[in-house]
Amino acid sequence: MRLDLGNSIISLVKAKFASAKLDGHLIFSSTELAIVRAGGLSYQLRYCPALSKKREWEKPVSLSPTPSPSPSAVTAAELTKKDDEAKETKFDPFLDPPQALLVAEIPPGHILVLNKYPVIPNHFILATKAYKDQRKLLEQDDLAATWACLRAWEAEDGEEHGAETRGQTQHDKRLFAFFNSGEDSGASQPHRHIQFLPVDDMEGDAAGQGWRLPLDEAPPGSIRMELANGTRQCDPDDHTTSRSSLGFPLVHFTAPLRPSLAPCDVHDIYMTLYGRAVSAVRAYNADRPAQDAIKTVDDGDGQGWSEISYNLALTTSVMALCPRRAEDAYVEPRAGQGHEGTARLGPISLNGTILAANLMVKSEAEWAALRADGSKLCDLLATVGLPLDDRLQWGSPDSRL
Repeated sequence: MRLDLGNSIISLVKAKFASAKLDGHLIFSSTELAIVRAGGLSYQLRYCPALSKKREWEKPVSLSPTPSPSPSAVTAAELTKKDDEAKETKFDPFLDPPQALLVAEIPPGHILVLNKYPVIPNHFILATKAYKDQRKLLEQDDLAATWACLRAWEAEDGEEHGAETRGQTQHDKRLFAFFNSGEDSGASQPHRHIQFLPVDDMEGDAAGQGWRLPLDEAPPGSIRMELANGTRQCDPDDHTTSRSSLGFPLVHFTAPLRPSLAPCDVHDIYMTLYGRAVSAVRAYNADRPAQDAIKTVDDGDGQGWSEISYNLALTTSVMALCPRRAEDAYVEPRAGQGHEGTARLGPISLNGTILAANLMVKSEAEWAALRADGSKLCDLLATVGLPLDDRLQWGSPDSRL
């Protein structure tokens, strides 16, 4: 799939962002940025108190399903009911978006639109024209359009800066795409959308301070799952030469991508990683009582609901997916350090930008605590994902997937 936008995607996004910001159609919130070293990675920690002041009707809609008799599982019927309620009662920013925020249409079924509340410049979104649920599995055309955007941005930037800069372009002038699916993923809207951040805009004032996009650092290897004592390899698929894990303190799966991949190949890789994540969640739940298990969805009727909450991330060279067990995390006081009786801080909501080693807080106390002790940042990530545990089995993806 090739984009046919009538102009370069880079030019369209940057021009639309500049005009929307100037005319007040989007609200750009500046952030304070610190680089925090934790667990062998450099994280971007952003402090943005302004985001807690959105008007009530513009706050993210709840994606929580109707309560189920089982504390650890909901049914497809319950999700369908909640889905219908959301479509009838909640504001949807992606249905008929204002022209001031609409970047382009991608026939036949997608649009590009600016994020109305960005904290990083040129943050834009690929959304389905018609309503499709964020909690359902991505379809091939969703990833075809995503793949086209990723490749077009990088190709156009290479043409703009010339062949002599393309080595730099591969790392600095690319897009980071991410998708949040499920009630514990940090998803902000129920209407299906994939988000894009230019890597150079993410770096911003942190250039030269040691942060790099973790997906760029993944060395060649096999599709892997990070475990407590290292990484565990799985058999690569026919179209996959494999990729090692990224070093995050939670279970995650990665696979390499290459420019020659067809959209069906990209979708197959996505389904492979999703299948590994489902297997890991099932293994986690098998060892625990129902009240401690991760919430899952029983898609018995085959309607395409994701069984788990997860975050997906892509560049033109790597795909990563991590299963989630919670959206929010808290900064807990350290035991035995004179902090007895100290209140925990939070909640801190985390989404797919964790796979870019990028986190944001809204309170000064959270900002100070995480800058002072990077291990607490690792604790946050371990809380929202699956723990690094060798007991988790993750064999071949479920055949039903």
